[in-house]
Amino acid sequence: MVLKPGPMKVIHNFFKTKDEVLDDIKKLDLWPSVYVSDRMDELPPHWHDLDNCGYVMQGSSYVIDEKGERIPLNPGDKLHIPAGAIHAEGKVEDQMIYIVGLSEPGNLLEKLSLLDPKDSPLKY
Repeated sequence: MVLKPGPMKVIHNFFKTKDEVLDDIKKLDLWPSVYVSDRMDELPPHWHDLDNCGYVMQGSSYVIDEKGERIPLNPGDKLHIPAGAIHAEGKVEDQMIYIVGLSEPGNLLEKLSLLDPKDSPLKY
Protein backbone atom coordinates (compact mmCIF):
# COMPACT_ATOMS: atom_id res chain seq x y z
CA MET A 1 0.00 0.00 0.00
CA VAL A 2 1.42 3.38 -1.02
CA LEU A 3 -1.48 5.68 -0.12
CA LYS A 4 -2.55 6.48 3.43
CA PRO A 5 -5.80 4.57 4.20
CA GLY A 6 -8.95 6.68 4.22
CA PRO A 7 -11.78 7.94 2.04
CA MET A 8 -11.52 8.86 -1.62
CA LYS A 9 -10.52 12.46 -2.29
CA VAL A 10 -10.83 14.65 -5.36
CA ILE A 11 -8.17 17.31 -5.70
CA HIS A 12 -9.42 19.89 -8.20
CA ASN A 13 -6.94 21.61 -10.53
CA PHE A 14 -4.11 19.37 -9.31
CA PHE A 15 -2.14 19.44 -12.57
CA LYS A 16 -1.81 21.27 -15.86
CA THR A 17 0.48 18.96 -17.86
CA LYS A 18 1.11 15.29 -18.51
CA ASP A 19 4.62 15.72 -17.09
CA GLU A 20 3.15 16.86 -13.74
CA VAL A 21 0.96 13.74 -13.69
CA LEU A 22 3.89 11.44 -14.45
CA ASP A 23 6.02 13.16 -11.80
CA ASP A 24 3.25 12.58 -9.20
CA ILE A 25 2.88 8.92 -10.23
CA LYS A 26 6.64 8.46 -9.90
CA LYS A 27 6.69 10.21 -6.49
CA LEU A 28 3.91 7.87 -5.26
CA ASP A 29 5.66 4.80 -6.75
CA LEU A 30 2.60 3.86 -8.83
CA TRP A 31 2.41 2.04 -12.18
CA PRO A 32 0.96 4.27 -14.96
CA SER A 33 -1.74 3.27 -17.41
CA VAL A 34 -4.21 5.10 -19.66
CA TYR A 35 -7.96 4.51 -19.45
CA VAL A 36 -10.40 5.75 -22.07
CA SER A 37 -14.03 5.72 -20.96
CA ASP A 38 -16.63 6.06 -23.66
CA ARG A 39 -20.27 6.66 -22.72
CA MET A 40 -21.30 4.66 -19.67
CA ASP A 41 -23.96 4.65 -16.97
CA GLU A 42 -23.21 5.49 -13.35
CA LEU A 43 -21.51 2.61 -11.56
CA PRO A 44 -22.75 1.25 -8.22
CA PRO A 45 -20.78 2.06 -5.05
CA HIS A 46 -17.71 -0.18 -4.75
CA TRP A 47 -14.10 -0.31 -3.61
CA HIS A 48 -10.83 -1.76 -4.89
CA ASP A 49 -8.25 -3.86 -3.05
CA LEU A 50 -5.31 -1.75 -4.25
CA ASP A 51 -4.41 1.92 -4.18
CA ASN A 52 -4.95 3.99 -7.29
CA CYS A 53 -4.95 7.57 -8.47
CA GLY A 54 -6.82 8.81 -11.53
CA TYR A 55 -5.86 11.99 -13.36
CA VAL A 56 -8.57 13.47 -15.63
CA MET A 57 -6.90 14.39 -18.91
CA GLN A 58 -10.02 14.98 -21.01
CA GLY A 59 -13.80 15.07 -20.49
CA SER A 60 -16.09 15.81 -17.57
CA SER A 61 -18.26 13.74 -15.24
CA TYR A 62 -18.54 13.20 -11.50
CA VAL A 63 -17.60 10.69 -8.84
CA ILE A 64 -19.70 9.70 -5.83
CA ASP A 65 -18.06 9.54 -2.40
CA GLU A 66 -18.78 7.21 0.53
CA LYS A 67 -21.55 9.58 1.73
CA GLY A 68 -23.33 9.49 -1.64
CA GLU A 69 -22.30 13.04 -2.56
CA ARG A 70 -21.51 13.86 -6.20
CA ILE A 71 -18.18 15.57 -6.80
CA PRO A 72 -17.59 17.04 -10.28
CA LEU A 73 -14.58 15.90 -12.32
CA ASN A 74 -12.87 17.98 -14.98
CA PRO A 75 -9.49 18.02 -16.74
CA GLY A 76 -6.72 18.73 -14.24
CA ASP A 77 -8.47 16.93 -11.36
CA LYS A 78 -6.90 14.05 -9.43
CA LEU A 79 -8.80 11.19 -7.81
CA HIS A 80 -6.93 9.85 -4.78
CA ILE A 81 -8.41 6.41 -4.05
CA PRO A 82 -6.76 4.35 -1.30
CA ALA A 83 -7.50 0.61 -1.15
CA GLY A 84 -10.88 0.06 0.53
CA ALA A 85 -12.23 3.57 -0.19
CA ILE A 86 -15.90 3.36 -1.21
CA HIS A 87 -16.77 5.40 -4.30
CA ALA A 88 -18.62 5.21 -7.63
CA GLU A 89 -17.79 6.63 -11.03
CA GLY A 90 -20.55 8.81 -12.48
CA LYS A 91 -22.34 8.71 -15.80
CA VAL A 92 -20.15 9.59 -18.76
CA GLU A 93 -21.94 11.43 -21.58
CA ASP A 94 -18.88 11.85 -23.79
CA GLN A 95 -15.44 10.27 -23.83
CA MET A 96 -13.16 10.73 -20.79
CA ILE A 97 -9.45 10.02 -20.75
CA TYR A 98 -7.56 9.30 -17.54
CA ILE A 99 -4.01 8.49 -16.68
CA VAL A 100 -4.31 5.98 -13.84
CA GLY A 101 -1.58 5.04 -11.39
CA LEU A 102 -1.89 1.62 -9.72
CA SER A 103 0.04 0.30 -6.74
CA GLU A 104 0.91 -2.87 -8.67
CA PRO A 105 1.36 -3.62 -12.38
CA GLY A 106 -1.27 -5.41 -14.42
CA ASN A 107 -4.34 -5.10 -16.60
CA LEU A 108 -6.22 -2.02 -15.36
CA LEU A 109 -9.73 -3.48 -15.60
CA GLU A 110 -8.68 -6.76 -13.98
CA LYS A 111 -6.85 -4.98 -11.15
CA LEU A 112 -9.71 -2.58 -10.44
CA SER A 113 -12.50 -5.11 -9.91
CA LEU A 114 -15.64 -3.70 -8.25
CA LEU A 115 -15.91 -5.05 -4.69
CA ASP A 116 -19.01 -4.94 -2.46
CA PRO A 117 -19.09 -1.89 -0.13
CA LYS A 118 -20.18 -3.99 2.86
CA ASP A 119 -16.87 -5.86 2.62
CA SER A 120 -14.64 -2.75 2.65
CA PRO A 121 -11.90 -2.94 5.30
CA LEU A 122 -12.31 0.81 5.98
CA LYS A 123 -14.81 2.01 8.56
CA TYR A 124 -16.02 5.58 8.17
